[in-house]
Amino acid sequence: MKNPSLLQAPLWQAADLGAPLPDSVHAVSVALPRWEDVVGYEEKTPAVMARLRGGYPRFVIHPLVETVAQKLGGGRPCLPFASARVAQLCAEFVQKNSGESANVLSGSNRSASIHGVATTEAGFPFLRAFWQHTGLIVSTRRAEAFLAGEGMKNDGEHRSLRHQLAGFYGCGEEDVFLTPTGMAAQFAALKAVRERSPGHQTAQLGFPYVDTLKLQQKFGSGATLLHDLKSIAPDLEGLLARRRLAACFCEIPGNPTLGSADVRRITPLLRRHRVPLVIDDVVATPFNVDLSEHADLVATSLTKYIAGTGDVMGGAVICNPKSPFYHELKPILQAQHEELLFSGDAAVIDAQAHRFPERMKRHNENGLFLAEKLRNHPAVERVWYPKWEFSEIYEAVRRPEGGWGSLITFLPKNAETAAPRIYDALAFCKGPSLGTVFTLACPFTILAHYTELEWAEACGVPRYLIRISAGLERSEELWNRLEAALSEGL
Repeated sequence: MKNPSLLQAPLWQAADLGAPLPDSVHAVSVALPRWEDVVGYEEKTPAVMARLRGGYPRFVIHPLVETVAQKLGGGRPCLPFASARVAQLCAEFVQKNSGESANVLSGSNRSASIHGVATTEAGFPFLRAFWQHTGLIVSTRRAEAFLAGEGMKNDGEHRSLRHQLAGFYGCGEEDVFLTPTGMAAQFAALKAVRERSPGHQTAQLGFPYVDTLKLQQKFGSGATLLHDLKSIAPDLEGLLARRRLAACFCEIPGNPTLGSADVRRITPLLRRHRVPLVIDDVVATPFNVDLSEHADLVATSLTKYIAGTGDVMGGAVICNPKSPFYHELKPILQAQHEELLFSGDAAVIDAQAHRFPERMKRHNENGLFLAEKLRNHPAVERVWYPKWEFSEIYEAVRRPEGGWGSLITFLPKNAETAAPRIYDALAFCKGPSLGTVFTLACPFTILAHYTELEWAEACGVPRYLIRISAGLERSEELWNRLEAALSEGL
């Protein structure tokens, strides 16, 4: 098992602020051990930012990536990309949205090339927005290899990974399209449905992961959010009566409140109107749910449970062979696809994917154990977990051997004062991301929606909730740590 030290000795105290989670140059999470650290991270206070030795790669530009950017940009604000096509797309986005110049640059070492986009100081926020929202990033492993003069290897990692994913999803290897991140998978799906129905808007069904909606708003033709899961089918029917849609996007289950849109009613409605449904299954995973009767495309992150190590980025789009739109969407995906997942990252994910089903069973056990304990604790106001949130909908897609996952969200009683105390006392690793073999917690709404807290609350997502991604530690040990922290809320 990788990173055993974090399972046995989590980084959760004030002195751990800024440490990479795990202790790797390629770590995708960073320790934010106190509530005030999360607020400081969101407000970019110097005392917090100076301590950070890592971060989620779409949000925090890694030193290896910065070095590549500096080599390409020659002092101008710049970011690197893995292909000329992506760099050109980025330059056009920057120019269109900022009015600033943006130039595509090329660099090469002895055996590989890389492309950059350089712009002005005023254009750089838009360059960063493209990097963050599309997920078409240069990974730390690709940057490291480029700086070392190494190229893209071709040792069969991509084919092996596609073979494993095809087994998980019950499709052919040729139906799996690998991407450098989970958001890049969402972007690929969005591009495909827009090419099929150019100029038409999309809809997001249920409260979205922050960048999924931003992606549709900034790179689509506009998006409508239908956030109320209780009325999702009639709301969607009304929207379809007024407007033709290019596609609908949803998560099964949603993050962080873990409810699911009613695909039993939505799928027939969308197919009558010939509108594809793109489903994000990251929280449930293909081990737990079978979406083949409903999803036309699955856009997923391999960074989370399938890799599990917290030190690699990757994603995939699955073109569902059972979909009535399969013969329309697959040629589009094939035409637009570039193999942008770096071979070094593919090799790490491929190696980890072999143990994914075995790990997921344990994740399920720990998630259910903690969720049930939290429901009965006097310091807890509410628990969100797929077994209880819109459970009939989740049960309709749950596999016979599948469970409810390891993501649990809870709201303490007297949350405004109790939540920060509980979070600070919680002896789990604390930072962004989920699906790691070590347990990881965060105050999700504060971390993901700090600039739009009132909007999130209006959508039924309290600002003081705490989200836990249960790892593979012993169940009793996890509960002992959590119960000790909860005592701070009594």
